[in-house]
Amino acid sequence: MTDAEATVLVVDDNRPIADTYAAFVDDEYDVRTAYGGEEALAELDPSVDVVLLDRRMPDRSGDEVLAEIERRALDPRVVMVTAVEPEFDIVDMAFDEYVVKPVQRGDIVAVVEEMVERATYDDDFRKFLALASKKATLERERTSAELARSDEYERIERRLAEQRDAVGVETDDLEAVMRGDAPDIAEAGGRSPGE
Repeated sequence: MTDAEATVLVVDDNRPIADTYAAFVDDEYDVRTAYGGEEALAELDPSVDVVLLDRRMPDRSGDEVLAEIERRALDPRVVMVTAVEPEFDIVDMAFDEYVVKPVQRGDIVAVVEEMVERATYDDDFRKFLALASKKATLERERTSAELARSDEYERIERRLAEQRDAVGVETDDLEAVMRGDAPDIAEAGGRSPGE
């Protein structure tokens, strides 16, 4: 899929914010905008490749929209773009990346580019990257003591190790994996080197 073929759905109940995020990426992608959860569900269909999803909305929360995406068996890459600080409940949520507001143009452009790239990977590797993103988010936003006390954090570490074995990533350097410059990344992603 080329950038021009990718469809991005921007969902935020704050119209100026939604319109701003849409403007950040509309030169490169086909962009739709929804100003709430209900409107997002009306816009969601199999042609949507990336969803930028606010978590706190009055009509239907981002968590509810996320659950509905799963229920409908749709498969976009979902980025939670929200002012809600991540708690350990994110471990079991079906999103690919968690970005805490405020964000800049470069943040939005980079995360959409990354999600379009991830769409080219096989399912197992995408799951691995989503788990790695959640772990990195928790490590950025929570203290070492909070992480040490968390059963959810322990669970994500265990699931990540299992998924790492399943996809054949040998490195423990998740930062290199997330940047895409780990040596075994292309093979693990279901793509050959140089693709």
